[in-house]
Order: sequence, then C-alpha cells, then structure tokens
Amino acid sequence: MTTVRLPLFPLNSVLFPGLVLPLNVFEERYRAMMRSLLKTPEDEPRRFAVVAIRDGHEVAPAAQGMPDSTAQPRRGPLAGFGADPLKAFHSVGCVADAATVRERGDGTFEVLATGTTRVRLLSVDASGPYLTAELQELPEDRGEEAQALAEAVLRAFRQYQKRLAGARELSVLSGELPDEPGVVSYLVAATMMLDTPTKQRLLQAPDFASRLRDELKLLRVETAILRGLPSLPASDLTRGPTSLN
Repeated sequence: MTTVRLPLFPLNSVLFPGLVLPLNVFEERYRAMMRSLLKTPEDEPRRFAVVAIRDGHEVAPAAQGMPDSTAQPRRGPLAGFGADPLKAFHSVGCVADAATVRERGDGTFEVLATGTTRVRLLSVDASGPYLTAELQELPEDRGEEAQALAEAVLRAFRQYQKRLAGARELSVLSGELPDEPGVVSYLVAATMMLDTPTKQRLLQAPDFASRLRDELKLLRVETAILRGLPSLPASDLTRGPTSLN
C-alpha cells in the first residue's frame, strides 16, 4: 500500500476530491504549516491533508471566517484535540493541493486549495510546530452501474436544487454539470446541505456506485422534506456557485 507523510489540517468540514477549499489561516500552528509549505520548490505540489473533526471534539479555529477576539489563545499542535488525535479525527480524509498560499501583512494566510486524493489516517505526529500524519492512499473503483446511477443522481439533484432555491428556481450550480460518475458523486456530496457525519460517510464509500446510491436516497428524502415546507430557509448555498476547479 502507498503511504505518505503530510502536514495535517483538521477542520469541522469534509473535503472531497476535485472540490475547492478556501481557508483563512490565523492560528499559529497552521501559520507555521503554511510557512513550511511556502518553502516547497515551485515545481512541486504544496500538499497537506484535511481530516474532519469528530463530533464532541473542539473545532480548531482555523477555517473560513474571522477569529474570535474574545477567545483565549490555545497553544501547541494538539490543542483542543485531546491526548489521542486518532480518536478526535475521522479516519478518512482528503489530500489538498494548495494552488495559492498568500501571507498577509499581519502574518495570517489566505489559502486556496483543491482536494485531490482520499487517504486513510494511520498515525499522527505532534512533535513539531504543527501536526503531521502518515496516510495511506485510497484507490476507488467505479462499482456496478455507476454511469446509470450518475444520470439518476443528476436528475434528482436538479429537482433538489429547484426545491432548495425556492419559487424563483435559482441554480445552486451554474452551467452544465459533468456526468462522469466519480465527479458527480463528489460534487453532489460536497454541495448538498448535509451534516458532517453524513458527508463523512459519503467520503468513505467504497466506490463511486455505492456513494451515488446513497446520494440518490438522500436526495429523494431531502427533496420530499423541502416540498413539504411552507417556506424555504435562506442559504448562502443558493447565492453562488461551487467551484469544481
């Protein structure tokens, strides 16, 4: 099995291959990570791994948004995650390739990364200024009837979009959607309004077909729920497109 050691960036969200991840990095352990990534030669990828934090554990404040000025500073790579990070994080994550790492004048970073490959978390090292992890790359097969399932998921996803966006039928995603089963499975998983455990389950699916089957069931349930609501809640998801890069 192919293994790799990479910096580890825990988040309270799930990253999927092919999807773009914008980050506003202000906590020192992750700023140290970004400074290290900037030392990578220009002809090599700036890679780190993203894993979702399990429910019940504190979320490290280094994702999108602004820091809480009233919060007490936390120190050390394991701050907020307990003594055993393998219990704090989900076991399957995604490698991110940072296309943009821009340091601001105040020492914080603006980062734009793209998910590339699913990985399994084998071990975590907290001996440095930031977490690193030994990771096993996870190949993924199409599975049976993947193409037919992708077409069915796309049809159901369009109906879900319309119900979610409301009477004006605004599109959540603009333009034509791809029909390649793997791309569809990741795009729908990332775009649906689901909780983190459900998204994590989709990321961990053994193949494209299994993920698409699960998504088809979820789409039908969620669309039925939206159909029964007297009014739809506002959501940022209906105001702008999700980038596939």
